Amino acid sequence: MLAVAGQLPPDDGRWAHEFKWDGMRILLWTDGGRPRAMSRNDKDVTVSFPELRGFAEAMGSRRALFDGELVVLDPDGRPSFARLQHRMHAANPPGVRAAVASDPVSLIIFDLLHLDGVSLLELSYDRRRAALEGLGIAAPGWAVTPSFTSEGGRQVFDTAVALGMEGVVAKRRTGTYQPGRRSADWIKVKNQHMQEVVIGGYTAGQGSRRVDFGALLVGVPSGRALTFVGKVGTGFSDLARAELMADLEGAVRATSPFEGRLPAAVVRGATWVTPRLVGEVRYSEWTPDGYFRHPVWRGLRPDKTPAGVHRES
Repeated sequence: MLAVAGQLPPDDGRWAHEFKWDGMRILLWTDGGRPRAMSRNDKDVTVSFPELRGFAEAMGSRRALFDGELVVLDPDGRPSFARLQHRMHAANPPGVRAAVASDPVSLIIFDLLHLDGVSLLELSYDRRRAALEGLGIAAPGWAVTPSFTSEGGRQVFDTAVALGMEGVVAKRRTGTYQPGRRSADWIKVKNQHMQEVVIGGYTAGQGSRRVDFGALLVGVPSGRALTFVGKVGTGFSDLARAELMADLEGAVRATSPFEGRLPAAVVRGATWVTPRLVGEVRYSEWTPDGYFRHPVWRGLRPDKTPAGVHRES
């Protein structure tokens, strides 16, 4: 189940508010002490996150399906998306072991969908939450995210911002869980403007960047088309540039993947690529022409596919 972007709903008692964690969304099965984790793009990522074994063992013989988020915390206890990037890319055993040692993940759980063979999907948020809290999940490395039902949405949002969180998610307390659907029963309210994008090309680098790219050309799907939304040239570490360039060079194509005619300044010197890589951008606002203003690259999202990207606002 996915949230829609929006504003805080009225404080009328019908909504619960949870912190929005800046991490990697997963569905996690536990069965007989064994975990199985799936990412948003239906990829089994269990071997990449061996920390989940401890949680599954703590669940014992109970069979359960959880919805949650994997996060890497910085020294101040705040989620760090930059550090999580290293974990999302680690796949081979030596790389995973090194990543676990440098950037251990924490599991944040916010929903319970099945328990011991019984589906909870048709239960209300309040009843699913009661069942989740009844499991007594709390230990170093995993926790259930707080749910606020008495405090006002603005108060929870301001607290989230003060704690360095991404924002809040307001959840209708009578709402059921709708697998795979984006529903207005969940409303995400972010502290900053962020947008998932699909990479459709890049421009040549200049000066010290001549060995890689100058800026990425990115778009957002609209139906079956890819709509160009801007160039992103800042926010990359040297390592991120090198890794991205290797991926881009293997995806070069002759024609633009974007719908319609692009500005001449964009087409000039562009190299087009097959639109298969998803990333995330922080920006100040949309221009009247539908482009990003002041975009900054946050990182690749290997846990997501182009088909799952949509314009947030």
